[in-house]
Amino acid sequence: MTDERQLLRHTLATLAYRGGKALRDAPDSFASLRVGGATRTPVEILAHIGDLMAWALTQAKGEERWVESTPGPWDDEVRRFYERIAALDAYLAAEAPLGQGCGRIFQGAVADALTHVGQLTMLRRLGGSPVRGENYNRAEIQVGRVGPHQSAPRREFD
Repeated sequence: MTDERQLLRHTLATLAYRGGKALRDAPDSFASLRVGGATRTPVEILAHIGDLMAWALTQAKGEERWVESTPGPWDDEVRRFYERIAALDAYLAAEAPLGQGCGRIFQGAVADALTHVGQLTMLRRLGGSPVRGENYNRAEIQVGRVGPHQSAPRREFD
C-alpha cells in the first residue's frame, strides 16, 4: 500500500475519532439546533458529511457522482456517517485502482468533512453541551478503526 493511501486511511480514522467525539452524547435537541437563519442544523451538516464520503468513494472508484441526500433522523445520520467512512476505507484497504489520486480525494471531500466536524464541535459548545478538548496527538487513532467504537480519550481538558 502506498504511503499516500495509508495516510488517507489514517485521515479517515481521524475523522471517525474526532467526529465521534462531536456526535457522542449529544442532547436530543442538538440535531435541530439553528444558530442563524441561513445556517445548517447539526443533522443537516452530518448528512452532508455522509454525502461527502459517498462522493469520495465514487471518485476513488473512478465514477465521480454527487448525490445530495435529505437528512434523516439523527441516529440514522450518525450510523450513515460511520458506514460511509467505512466503505471508503474498505475500498482503499483493498488496494483497488483509484480513479482519482489520494491527494485529490483528500483536498475535496475529506478536508471538507474535517471542517464540518469542527462546525459540529463548535455547535455543541454554542448549544450548551461542549465537547471536551483533547491532545489529539496522543489519541489512539488506528488505520482501519473507522466505526463508532473508538478508543477512550487519553488526555482531555476543559
